[in-house]
Amino acid sequence: MTGLLASAAGGALAEAPATSLRPRARAADFFKRALPTGDDLVARAGLGAGKVAFVVADATTGEILESRAPLLPQPPASTAKALTTLYHLDRLGPTHRFSTRLLATGPVVNGRIDGDLILAGGGDPTLDTDGLARLASQLKDAGVREVAGNLRIWTGALPNLHEIDVEQPDHVGYNPAVGGLNLNFNRVHFGWERKGGDYQVSMDARSATRIPGVAMARMQVVDRSGPVYTYARGEARDDWTVARGALGSNGSRWLPVRFPGLYAGEVFQTLARSNGLMIGGPVLRADAPEGDELARVDSAESRVILEDMLEYSTNLTAEIMGLSASKSDGDVETLAGSAARMNEWLKSEMGLRSVALEDHSGLGDDSRITASDMCRAMVASGPDGALRPLMKPFRTDDTTIQVAAKTGTLNFVSALTGFIGSDDGRRPLAFAVFCSDIDRRDALSMAERERPAGGRAWAGRARTLQRALIAHWNTWYRT
Repeated sequence: MTGLLASAAGGALAEAPATSLRPRARAADFFKRALPTGDDLVARAGLGAGKVAFVVADATTGEILESRAPLLPQPPASTAKALTTLYHLDRLGPTHRFSTRLLATGPVVNGRIDGDLILAGGGDPTLDTDGLARLASQLKDAGVREVAGNLRIWTGALPNLHEIDVEQPDHVGYNPAVGGLNLNFNRVHFGWERKGGDYQVSMDARSATRIPGVAMARMQVVDRSGPVYTYARGEARDDWTVARGALGSNGSRWLPVRFPGLYAGEVFQTLARSNGLMIGGPVLRADAPEGDELARVDSAESRVILEDMLEYSTNLTAEIMGLSASKSDGDVETLAGSAARMNEWLKSEMGLRSVALEDHSGLGDDSRITASDMCRAMVASGPDGALRPLMKPFRTDDTTIQVAAKTGTLNFVSALTGFIGSDDGRRPLAFAVFCSDIDRRDALSMAERERPAGGRAWAGRARTLQRALIAHWNTWYRT
């Protein structure tokens, strides 16, 4: 060892150096260059044949900082709700409210309406059983005790749609009907309990304080191995069956409602009767919302509804907020027509180039948008604009990173878009990440679509990648 040192130093080690020997200084960003790139993180994610696209940009200037497949059209899933939020805020504003009213077609004489009572929907996506109970209470306080005619419903504030997406299983509660009169997110509560060798089942419109039963949705327990549920659309009724072997001892779930106006009318009639109001006969339809207003309940302001929609990713709410925004520019008859109107707005007002959404919620998997366009929409809305405060925090492994974002999940589709930081003095970023395995999704049968094999594990890997990308961008680009 001594010989090696002496030979290498040429005898220079015989005397101590005049100054300390220091290693050559590293580049200022050496630690960054030692970290994996975005492409490295994608390669490690283990998403198989799935495709990943992302764009991250300066949220203030729009400068693109890093991208991968930025022009690849991908399903946005529920990140589409962020675009719907921007559309609704532009067309109707943050203070818009939806009203549900009771109208009398004849005079009130000695507590008796000499005519019909109309329950007129205004499209409120948040109307619940307690809201209908408040209407019934207002009617009682107004001195009404009896209705000579019928209870009628008016649903024409928005188009009446049987469901959001035809490619979903019949029984999933996140794919209900949509209309101008909605109740409990257009879902009915199905409960069951084993009694001896049989089951006692119930269908109701429960809230925190009330459990009114309903007859317009029926359930029959049948002996079969599968499918678990079947649905048949009656003339004015939802007819369900459930496989006995799938029930266990007891349980419950929410099922979609396909006749939301009649559902709300039946529940209101029950609540009115519980207030001592005599309203007999079947629930009928009204041609127009005409009559003297006797009672009304208003929704919260749109900004509150939108914030809840972004947090809980409620599909019904997204479709109604989008349809209402479209109708502000004239009648719209279909969900696809309303989505097309929003697509044109996104192109003309937000600068998007190739967006092609088929609905407002992202539930339909034929919708497409590029990571470039989604990130462009985030930049256009701005880190200090109306969208970011409505987005919920997205948790990462580093709790010091502030992320406000909207998630999106379908089977073998995972998306995330939003903002990284903004109020700590460092550069705010806008981003969009799309992960999808369309071939694997398209191969699923209808029976497999609620809980596909391998779906949860794939989604977990996609979310891990999204968190890793956020940490990477926070390190590299927030100066």
